[in-house]
Amino acid sequence: MLDATKTVREFAVEVPQATRLFEKLGIDYCCGGGKSLTDACVQAKVSVDEVMEHLAAVPSENSEADWNLSDLADLVSHIVTKHHGYVRQELPRLEALLNKVASKHGERHPELARMQALFASLQSELLSHLMKEEQVLFPYIVDCERAQRGSGGMRPPMFGTVRNPIHMMELEHDSAGDTIKEMRAISNGFTAPEDGCFSFKTLYQGLTEFEADLHQHIHLENNILFPRAIALESRTH
Repeated sequence: MLDATKTVREFAVEVPQATRLFEKLGIDYCCGGGKSLTDACVQAKVSVDEVMEHLAAVPSENSEADWNLSDLADLVSHIVTKHHGYVRQELPRLEALLNKVASKHGERHPELARMQALFASLQSELLSHLMKEEQVLFPYIVDCERAQRGSGGMRPPMFGTVRNPIHMMELEHDSAGDTIKEMRAISNGFTAPEDGCFSFKTLYQGLTEFEADLHQHIHLENNILFPRAIALESRTH
């Protein structure tokens, strides 16, 4: 039996395809994953009973659950290749589209100026964030896993414990999540206006897809990689 008092994070990790359902319904399963499913449904203004029915009907097969059992090195590689690569690919494309749309529609749609400011902040923060993960946090996690298996030694990290950089990464996840939430709010849910051109519609479709990928990206880190890394470090030392 499913229990609606469990956190959204627990459902996202344990139930096959739960993240797809949460994404569709606007339930925050990454940064806000610590809420109970009941509270999250209230916030998203959806019926908890209907959500529970959907979750109970999900097939048992689920490739996503493999990340709970896979090597952390494989999970890190997946995050860097799939999600970090996507961020680096999409940011310049979306920036160019946003600037083009703002130059053409900015007078009639003053919210685009705010969108540009928010996007610039998001872009700067994310690029810095990816670099810190790839150069500091992720290599340490992989080294921890190797040391735990006896296939490599470890030097004490300059940051003391993995909990410290993880805490900073989670704060940055919250900040990025808040920024894209504001972008969604001021753009009517990334819905192009009636007078919007093809580029306008392409921009908002791209931002919708970017938001969904960011949610999945943060879910894999906050809900799976980081807790497993903390547990691994405690066994290694």
